[in-house]
Order: sequence, then structure tokens, then C-alpha cells
Amino acid sequence: MKTRGIKRQLIGTVVSDKMDKTAVVQVERLVKHPLYKKYIRRRNKFAAHDKENICNIGDRVMITESRPISKLKRWRVTEIIEKAV
Repeated sequence: MKTRGIKRQLIGTVVSDKMDKTAVVQVERLVKHPLYKKYIRRRNKFAAHDKENICNIGDRVMITESRPISKLKRWRVTEIIEKAV
């Protein structure tokens, strides 16, 4: 039996919850500039599957890589780390 690879997990902030069973999560990371050696913030947005529609804008969530669920969704919301105030 072959073992499956480790799925990537990212932590980000929910920026949109308007779609049904979908949350758009913005993930921020620091990247070192190759010439100036200064750290730059890079942002990516991921459409993540939110089965119970429990995510709200501003929540910090953990998303996990998964098989394609729709045209844009390749991530699932696995847990809510911090609810928005």
C-alpha cells in the first residue's frame, strides 16, 4: 500500500464569506528580496471549502490542501483558530 504525501496546511484570514459553502482566505507570508535582503509581505487568496458555513469575515482559519472540489476550490477549512471580534 502506498502512503499519501503530507498535505500542505496554511493559516490565513477570511476576507469573504458571501458564497455558499465557500470562504476566501488570504494567506500572508514573508519573502526575502533577492537583491536588497529586505523582507516583503506577499499575499495569496485561496477559495476554501467551508462545509457548515461557519466562517465569518475576519476569522483566522487553518486550511488544508485537498482534491479539487470545484473549478477554483482546492482547499478545505479544517479549523477556526480565532473568531473575529
